[in-house]
Amino acid sequence: MHKIIINKLLCNLSIGIMAVFMISLSGCNKTTEKGDAAYIASINQWHQARIERLKKENGWLNLAGLYWLSEGENSFGSDPSNKIIFPKDKAPAFIGSIILKDGKASIKINKGINVTSENKPVSETELVSDSADNATVLALGTLRWVYIRRSGKFGIRLRDFEASLVKNFKGIDTYPVNSDWRFNAKFTPYNPPRVIPVSTIIGTVEQDTVPGIISFNVNGKEYKLEPVKEGNDFFIIFADKTNGSETYGAGRFLYASQPDSAGNVILDFNKAYNPPCAFTKFATCPLPPEQNYLQLEITAGEKVYGEGHH
Repeated sequence: MHKIIINKLLCNLSIGIMAVFMISLSGCNKTTEKGDAAYIASINQWHQARIERLKKENGWLNLAGLYWLSEGENSFGSDPSNKIIFPKDKAPAFIGSIILKDGKASIKINKGINVTSENKPVSETELVSDSADNATVLALGTLRWVYIRRSGKFGIRLRDFEASLVKNFKGIDTYPVNSDWRFNAKFTPYNPPRVIPVSTIIGTVEQDTVPGIISFNVNGKEYKLEPVKEGNDFFIIFADKTNGSETYGAGRFLYASQPDSAGNVILDFNKAYNPPCAFTKFATCPLPPEQNYLQLEITAGEKVYGEGHH
């Protein structure tokens, strides 16, 4: 009898030890945010604002098509006989034609089709590309489209305000906020600024101007990034060793304020975010230039999402 009781006690003790061990493992795997409360709150608020921008009418989640134009007449509508085929359940069979001539585009709408621009009916008009502030935006039902120019290629970008991705979007997974990934970096200007080639996901090459180089230190080792100037900020396209596994395979984007008078730049990778191509195959994203490939795992910012280009 005593032997049976002892065996039961030993069994219960083993179960208890195993439970404690599993709880300990769970605690070890738990990730926590690092930084003061105000900083953590500011990064989380920034990320939430980023999510809301994606959902807007000019966000990236409602893209429904990207069609490259041929020189001459390009018929469009949902019928398969058109050169440009819009979604069948969203558009009439034959909407009209887009005429491309020497880089300039115009549109003709078939009679009885209610296409509008700025709430006014359109029958025929020249198209202003999306590179201008007054780009021509055409509307039909839940669809919107605009003329685009990309490195010598001309096309139509289509949006659907009722796209399934907008309806089903659940947000983007991120690394826990960690103030260790916020650096006081140094900017060294180039004199003169350099012009570099930047490849895109669609196979074109753009020329961007780099004003200088940003240097930062991780565990005593120096890393460098070349930004381009965008408005009052620096825009950085970078790759790191998490790409293709935990983060998007074609790199991520990051903005930083321009340097102060002493050349100091705040580089905060907690604000690193996915390019549009992580969400949709209808975007034309730039790729990281070779010099911006970091031999470092940047475990901060947004993680991989979606079925875009990989």
